[in-house]
Amino acid sequence: MPTPLSPLTALSPLDGRYAARIAPLREAFSELALIRHRVLVEIAWLKALAAERAIPEVAPFSAATLAALDALAEAFSEADGAAVKEIEGRINHDVKAVEYFLRGRLAGNPEAARAAEFIHFACTSEDINNLAHALMVKHARDAVLLPALERLIERLRNLAHELADAPMLARTHGQAASPTTMGKEIANVVRRLARGRAGIAAVTIPGKLNGAVGNYNAHLAAYPGVDWEALARRTVEALGLAFNEYTTQIEPHDGIAEFLDACARVNTILIDLDRDAWGYISLGYFRQRAVGAEVGSSTMPHKVNPIDFENSEGNLGLANALLRHMSEKLPVSRWQRDLTDSTVLRNLGVALGHTLLGYDSCLRGLGRIEVDRRRLAEDLDANWEVLAEPIQTVMRRHGIAGGYEKMKELTRGREGITREALHEFIRGLPIPEAERRRLLELTPAGYTGKAAELARRA
Repeated sequence: MPTPLSPLTALSPLDGRYAARIAPLREAFSELALIRHRVLVEIAWLKALAAERAIPEVAPFSAATLAALDALAEAFSEADGAAVKEIEGRINHDVKAVEYFLRGRLAGNPEAARAAEFIHFACTSEDINNLAHALMVKHARDAVLLPALERLIERLRNLAHELADAPMLARTHGQAASPTTMGKEIANVVRRLARGRAGIAAVTIPGKLNGAVGNYNAHLAAYPGVDWEALARRTVEALGLAFNEYTTQIEPHDGIAEFLDACARVNTILIDLDRDAWGYISLGYFRQRAVGAEVGSSTMPHKVNPIDFENSEGNLGLANALLRHMSEKLPVSRWQRDLTDSTVLRNLGVALGHTLLGYDSCLRGLGRIEVDRRRLAEDLDANWEVLAEPIQTVMRRHGIAGGYEKMKELTRGREGITREALHEFIRGLPIPEAERRRLLELTPAGYTGKAAELARRA
């Protein structure tokens, strides 16, 4: 006997362990959502046909019938979805099942019943499916992913401003480097994510409604006098999508691929952030607030692990594996049509579910961290050699030959370069006294350039 489905028995962790956290995407990518969007598209096409005066066999619908059609799409329920699936089980075709469902539901409306033969008129299944998937992607992007990403960017922006003047030892190649501020490093991520967010938002999601191989063959066979391309364009654009006038049987998914690539680029930026945050926690630059009864280790009671950043990194990596496969696969179809895109498109919610989970985990992690300014100061004070850069640069300005080489000899690869050693070197330099005083007053914590200003501008 099959095990009943529940969050504990679900095969996918998205529908099990993490079900509550990715729930908003079910409105876009569940099987019910796909059927509902198919119904919406079929009704939009039927309404467009009825409004086309050049098709006398479909009389214009009354306001009451139009309202009833709209209500059927808007109020489409789980029970309605189950009814469609029952039909599909009998005829073994998912889109045709929607057509038969609509015929049955509209049979009681005389106006709509007279137009029953024009439900799915001249359409291939892909006319319905491509528009349904495009609407699902658009909804997921605009109503779920972009708002979640904006919350993450806003949290990072607030941290960048809060920590704008928190000096921190930078590390290039893992080694001590010219100081920065924690706020500036976070501001870098804010700007990267803002560009990435704009890229996701700017993607045009296209759709098509042009028949079996994209040429309106059946349409013109039935009604050669109708401007079918113009009618298809109006219908697609009324749904809020861009009209693609050149396709085979399928809309080639270039727009969806572009969207998936844009999502993957943002995910990569966040993976970079997750790893850096993990590293700063390891260095002690960030402390994590402990949560009540939470356990960090089954054997080491002291531990507060950076699990949110680790969860985010893992999910975003999994998302990108799927997103990149999809963006490479979906635009490729043999000749005028093969069906390899169908099962891939059904996994859009999986890829974007892991993406949303990655956003949420990163945001949770950011909500638990506090900067340890004392620890930042300790590292800066232990690395006075980073002032070799400004000293040799000032030496160059004043024409001292071999300034870089002299500082290299003094500092490179040597441990324990102290304030006193640097000051002794500075006092022996043939430079103006004002410049000498300025170098003597310089500290690692004070050598941060425009970092604070840049952080506050993010």
